[in-house]
Amino acid sequence: MKLFLKGAKCFTDKCPVEKRNFAPGQHGKDKRTKVVGYGLQLREKQKTKRIYFTLENQFRNYFERAAQSKGVTGEVLLQQLERRLDNVIYRMGFGASRRQARQIVRHGHVSVNGRKVNIPSFQVSAGDEISVREHAKKFGVIAGAIDFTSHQPTPTWLEVDRENLRGRVLALPKRDDINLPVNEQLIVELYSK
Repeated sequence: MKLFLKGAKCFTDKCPVEKRNFAPGQHGKDKRTKVVGYGLQLREKQKTKRIYFTLENQFRNYFERAAQSKGVTGEVLLQQLERRLDNVIYRMGFGASRRQARQIVRHGHVSVNGRKVNIPSFQVSAGDEISVREHAKKFGVIAGAIDFTSHQPTPTWLEVDRENLRGRVLALPKRDDINLPVNEQLIVELYSK
């Protein structure tokens, strides 16, 4: 499945997933095993982990916090993942991919409410003001990312000013705002065993 982790490469016909849609190796085309039960749940969890670039322990901590909070556990889990600072930078269009957005945050080019933040897993809240710092506004990587993502719509829970490279979190994301091919119920079933 395409996860769009590499940025621009998988938007063209040269994407490896499109060219070879089968398992690697000599017998990759021959063997098609049906994945059921635990395998489906594990695959869904791994897919979500790789989309958001989290490690196993970090992902489990997100799940445990979601299980303890009020609301539907799967939706709260996705909401926490969506509120990560690196993901918010990606959603605002300041990074062409989540990996690039993570690097922008890690190198200290982002400030939240006027304070420099270089932790990609920082949880933003409703009302937070997020901006690219002054010295980083002239970087070609950020300008290229804005050009690359200019056609993408901004999520309804974010407000973005692309000219000044700043934005604001209007509200917490709802499940309808998160348009990922993820079945969060399978993740909840996996961790509930």
